[in-house]
Amino acid sequence: MAETELRWATQFPELGMDPVPIDSCISPDIFALEIERIYRKVWLCVGRDEELPNPGDWKVKKLHCLKTSVILVRGRDGVVRGFHNSCSHRGNTVITETGDETFGSSKAAVMACRFHGWVYDTTGQVVHVPEEERFGPCFDRAANGLTAVATDVWEGFVFVNLQPEPSQSLDEFLGDYGGHFAGFPYAELDHSFNYYTYLDCNWKIGVDSFSEAYHVHTIHAGSFPNVFSSGLSDVKLFGPHRTCGVCLSLDAEPTPVAGVANARARGSLVAKADASMLPPTINPSAREDFAFELSVLFPNFLLHVSEGIWFTHQFWPVDYNRTIWEGRYYVRAPETNGQRWALEHAQVLQRNAWLEDTQTMENTQRSLESGAKRCINLQDEEVLIRHSYSVVDRYLGA
Repeated sequence: MAETELRWATQFPELGMDPVPIDSCISPDIFALEIERIYRKVWLCVGRDEELPNPGDWKVKKLHCLKTSVILVRGRDGVVRGFHNSCSHRGNTVITETGDETFGSSKAAVMACRFHGWVYDTTGQVVHVPEEERFGPCFDRAANGLTAVATDVWEGFVFVNLQPEPSQSLDEFLGDYGGHFAGFPYAELDHSFNYYTYLDCNWKIGVDSFSEAYHVHTIHAGSFPNVFSSGLSDVKLFGPHRTCGVCLSLDAEPTPVAGVANARARGSLVAKADASMLPPTINPSAREDFAFELSVLFPNFLLHVSEGIWFTHQFWPVDYNRTIWEGRYYVRAPETNGQRWALEHAQVLQRNAWLEDTQTMENTQRSLESGAKRCINLQDEEVLIRHSYSVVDRYLGA
């Protein structure tokens, strides 16, 4: 085999080329270790800064695998803070959840537990306790605020860390990944299409399915026929994080309808575009066939950027074989009916492709749990997946 066919194995020899054991995808015991040694210790992306535009706005994010939900609230000083959604009285949730994400607002910038009416301000302090005089002399209101969760913001993305004292700052955790993706106008492209479902698969199988382009000619033969190359470009590993470029097949012709849509609005990844808004770190080789940057921010967040488009996937573990998938696709808001139609057309194609991707995940899980195979075989262009399992092993001490 020519060396060029193993270019990533040559560039990253530390990842090896051996088959990868499947145990971490089917073992409840290993899953429990992942929760304790990864999800309880690293920074997790839980939202966007613009979801909380005004003081008193709040969002509750349920984290199933960590057996908690986190309140994100914007204070009167403009700072977004995080707290466990647990009242200091008898532990009831302060904000009643209506789903995995719950939004609300208080003009008074306070949050009240509906069980007994304890009231907290946006810094987590108790500001009112009904019948406080009936509590014993040892009761100290100042010592009974909400339990804080370390919270920080990078490029408009809100992160939390469940360690009482995080071992790394968010900047340290992001490392060079933070600089690589800084400067893209995420907030300007705020017209979004959002998807959400439960999948019967391990969280890593979900991440893996969006971490290579080897599958595009088969799984996406209907939605994106002959549009993307199976080869990656500019692969970079940033500690536990990873990124690469996905490339177009320049000789692919759009359908007549897609051609009309692409001429009206930038909403489709299959249309070649310029690079006026891309930071210089994106597509550093200046490839003419560049489509978008595909990255994985460890452990469970995939960020993709292209000219006029950015989108994310996030896989939240619920159990060793059950996962929540959140997919969000962002473009510039349409200004005309023609642009709106074009964006809707582009998103229908993208939605179909994502449905094609997610359909494989449950099949993979079911097949692996059958015991028929003990390992998976990865080719060179699946280098991001190989890196993923290497990083998980490192965090587990395996």
